[in-house]
Amino acid sequence: MKISHIKLKNYKRFTDLTITNLPPTAKLIILVGPNGSGKTSLFDAFLLWYGLHCQYPINSDKYFHLKSEINDNAWYSKLVNIEFHDNPNQFGPLHKGNGPIRKGQFYFRTAYRNESDFLIDQLKNQFDPTQKLIKSLSENDITVSENYQRLISYTLSGVYNEKNNHKTIESFREELIGKIKSSLNNVFDDLTLSSIGNPTSNGSFYFTKGTSTDFHYKNLSGGEKSAFDIILDLIIKSSYYSNAIFCIDEPEAHMHTRLQSALLEEIYNIIPDSSQLWLATHSLGMLKKAKELEEKNPGSVVFINFDNLNFDLPLVIEPSEINKTIWNKFIEIALDDFSKLILPSTIVICEGTSKGRKYKNFDAQIYSKIFEKKHPDVTFVSFGSISELENDNNIGYLAVHELFKNSKIIKITDRDDKSSPEIEESKQKGINVLSKRHLESYLLDDEIIIKLCNSIGKSSKIEECLNNKNQLLEESTKRNNPIDDIKSASGEIYCKLKSLLELTQCGNTKEAFLRDTITPLITEETKIYQELEKEIFNVTTPRLTTRTD
Repeated sequence: MKISHIKLKNYKRFTDLTITNLPPTAKLIILVGPNGSGKTSLFDAFLLWYGLHCQYPINSDKYFHLKSEINDNAWYSKLVNIEFHDNPNQFGPLHKGNGPIRKGQFYFRTAYRNESDFLIDQLKNQFDPTQKLIKSLSENDITVSENYQRLISYTLSGVYNEKNNHKTIESFREELIGKIKSSLNNVFDDLTLSSIGNPTSNGSFYFTKGTSTDFHYKNLSGGEKSAFDIILDLIIKSSYYSNAIFCIDEPEAHMHTRLQSALLEEIYNIIPDSSQLWLATHSLGMLKKAKELEEKNPGSVVFINFDNLNFDLPLVIEPSEINKTIWNKFIEIALDDFSKLILPSTIVICEGTSKGRKYKNFDAQIYSKIFEKKHPDVTFVSFGSISELENDNNIGYLAVHELFKNSKIIKITDRDDKSSPEIEESKQKGINVLSKRHLESYLLDDEIIIKLCNSIGKSSKIEECLNNKNQLLEESTKRNNPIDDIKSASGEIYCKLKSLLELTQCGNTKEAFLRDTITPLITEETKIYQELEKEIFNVTTPRLTTRTD
């Protein structure tokens, strides 16, 4: 089933709303908007329409027409109308009491799922879920223990079905439980469904988590329970809703962004291609994953924007084209006022790689450690080679520029062998250039080596350390390296300092030593700190002096 057109007239907050041009290829419909924008009210409209067509008992007539009173006996037929791609006229005009029975064609999940604990000690027959309908999308919805009973009932009925005689008990038991395990592993790295206990004494769900076994359902975090509940419910009820409209309201509760993203992808995969998933969210993780799914499967994902609309007026909403303007708007909706607090005021793009292990994000880590106290709202990002920094059309740079459009972006590169004219050319491109050859020249400057010796009470070793540094640089030049190329000699300098100063627990590698032992010595009163600050931020810090009298 795929919805093509929706019309709401004087229903709740909607005076005259039309949602149209939904493509037949759309498997996922994302409703985007802040709290109170009407996303849940649209689901309630679906609920009313479906309940009346399928002759479910409706909670209260007046509940559904808050916009205005409609006194005739067919008020419900004038509030909500839904059309489908499969057969636009399959439902026809609705008259109370004689709507066609099509139960199992809409699935509803509220944002109020909460079952913190359960333990089964006796088996109970469970009702067909398509025969019962929730009263509203604000209703508390408890289903984990019910689905546990359905899982047991399905397994037992299969055991006594002669068609399964060729199957082993183990293979049959894993037939359904295995699907749940697989989906759970797709979402979580360290959570595995290991057992369902004994349904006549300690029936519940048990997990392996890290090194813990028989980890009871009640001990899962709120986010883990929420994600497991959704996966369990969709898999258990898939046979009841094989061709349906799935409506899920804000499934991201209690979940961090990565989990939200992984869960949406799993839900998308569980839902049959013939069905359609409507999901209301303002989760950045889910919006991002939905965008990725659309890029992977063009035409399969549609975004409906409910933000900043005046529903007192007649409105026609069509799917939003995901350009940079609307995407930035979605990010603002997801982050709300926190976007101004979370996003850094300044982003410094520096050389270095974000891949590998040895030098991964090395420059960014060093700069962050040096300036984290005085410049806490600055984020440093390793971005690749100088050529990549200079290319404003680099897709990574464009992404950073668009995502952090309100942040100041600074680019900083090493001096290397650049001539003075080349430095001026870089500045014209908006790129700051270090005055020294590279970052190691600052880290292993004489001032910092002297401070290292003094900090461990070995000032008597200063001259020897500096002489050895110079000697190692001279040896490096014999390997055809420039005289100021401290980086090429940094490994030998690290080993010599470690030996001369008898350093322990200072870092197993040169990179760790520079990051963890040397970098903390570059503080505001040092000349090196002030040079770096000026070269990166164009800020001049008054030289701090220490009185000796």
